[in-house]
Amino acid sequence: MNHVEEKNNMTTAPAQRVHVAVVKNLIKTYGGKGFQTRVLKGIDLDICRNDFIAVMGPSGSGKTTLLNILSTIDKPTQGTVILDGQDITRVSNRELSRLRRDKIGFVFQDYNLLDTMTLQDNIALPLSLSGVSGKECVEKVRKLASLLGIEEHLKKYPYQLSGGQRQRGATCRALVTEPEIIFADEPTGALDSKSGRELLECFKMVNDRGQATILMVTHDPFCASYAKDVYILSDGKILCRLSRGGDRKEFYDRIIDVQTSMGGDFLCQ
Repeated sequence: MNHVEEKNNMTTAPAQRVHVAVVKNLIKTYGGKGFQTRVLKGIDLDICRNDFIAVMGPSGSGKTTLLNILSTIDKPTQGTVILDGQDITRVSNRELSRLRRDKIGFVFQDYNLLDTMTLQDNIALPLSLSGVSGKECVEKVRKLASLLGIEEHLKKYPYQLSGGQRQRGATCRALVTEPEIIFADEPTGALDSKSGRELLECFKMVNDRGQATILMVTHDPFCASYAKDVYILSDGKILCRLSRGGDRKEFYDRIIDVQTSMGGDFLCQ
């Protein structure tokens, strides 16, 4: 290689990616001695800043268990999970609570909004619990609500909103603390197709703008096609990784092809 080529290679080298979470040899076993079921069988996974990852797999493949461990809801039997530079398998419960509050956002299938509070207060709740002033809370909430198209609904209560509006509110709540990563568990599962598509467009928008790193568990290939990378789990192991590249429709077709090759059990959730 000549000097010109070396110089060109140096100037075009990609920027180093910043890790948000690193998973090594993750194993999860349930049950007692003699009656154990190994759900995760040595998972390795790197999640970098601004990734948008979807995890798919047949029922019983371990995808929800993986999400629960990464989000500190559950603990592994063996392995290492590094989040915010700390091995979450070794820190105290108090430190885990701090990580959940400051570094992690959650979007659940059933919204988890409080019906006794307005949407604005629901979104602001994580900030209020962290001692943020009322003025700053309102400013942050309105900015996010405007971005996700629900600003006009902030004074309403969750029971007065559609499913799509509630889920976008839950997404605002997950984003409001500017967490390191958002975990989404079947976020479109309770939504109609139109509301689900609108929510996925919101996910894609905040990810494209660099405002969120997202790991989403889903059984829906349409939902997964909005991600940048899809990991397929089977029998507690990562079977393959698919990367979107450019066209979402082409990516959707590739996901369907993998589903088809794995058989009908893939869609049994």
